[in-house]
Amino acid sequence: MESTDQILVREQKWLELRRKLKDQFGKAPDVNAVLFLIGIRELGLFKKKYTKEEKQDLMHIATCSILSRSGYYELKGLDQDGWPHWVAKKKLPVMGLMEQEDFLKDHIIHYFDEMEY
Repeated sequence: MESTDQILVREQKWLELRRKLKDQFGKAPDVNAVLFLIGIRELGLFKKKYTKEEKQDLMHIATCSILSRSGYYELKGLDQDGWPHWVAKKKLPVMGLMEQEDFLKDHIIHYFDEMEY
């Protein structure tokens, strides 16, 4: 169980990250939008338009990338189109919806901290 201080620190860092992204993109993104941006960055290919399937794939790339830092996934390699493929290395903890969102926020924050964004 998280302490109140841990929750407050996460929410403060999350709001700061959203503010920085809003300054850069004109709109404060939610978790899914941040995952989409991370996916684009990780893929290294920007297009003006993505299909719905590509958007889902980009969010999957982002999720695997941010969770790889905690040992949940490992990069297997790139396919012929340059898209990364990941292998699950350990089971994700069982969580409720809000816990999943907080879990992702923690990993997103850590990802951007590593980038010194």
